[in-house]
Amino acid sequence: MPRRKPFSKAQYENLAAFRFALRKFLRFSEDAAGGAGLTPQQHQALLAIKGYPGRDRVTVGELAERLQIKHHSAVGLIDRLVLENLVERDTSAEDRRQVHIHLTPRGEGMLEELATMHREQLRLIGPELSNLLQRLGQGDAGA
Repeated sequence: MPRRKPFSKAQYENLAAFRFALRKFLRFSEDAAGGAGLTPQQHQALLAIKGYPGRDRVTVGELAERLQIKHHSAVGLIDRLVLENLVERDTSAEDRRQVHIHLTPRGEGMLEELATMHREQLRLIGPELSNLLQRLGQGDAGA
């Protein structure tokens, strides 16, 4: 196996700057969720459900996978979302053992507001993230 060239100071600076930019975006997202009366995990769950590829519903297992949490943690999160009237559970017509989770109109409205805020924030920071990604891909390019 060929020996790898060590990271340069500039590469570490680029990696740190990219991590910092991502963390600022995540902080924005957490604060936006809190401002809407949601926890960051509740917001992530709504987004994972609405943004699931090919459909607007998920199983408990799919949600757990998307959020990278354990199945029983996903069940607890869904229980809290149901209590807040943000999601509903439906038993699958094809497989009665499967439970599908989908957004309620209230959940849809909250997610739409948050998505609009996130899109604007990404529009603002997108050039910085793009520049940092490009520099990271260039290897030894300056910071």
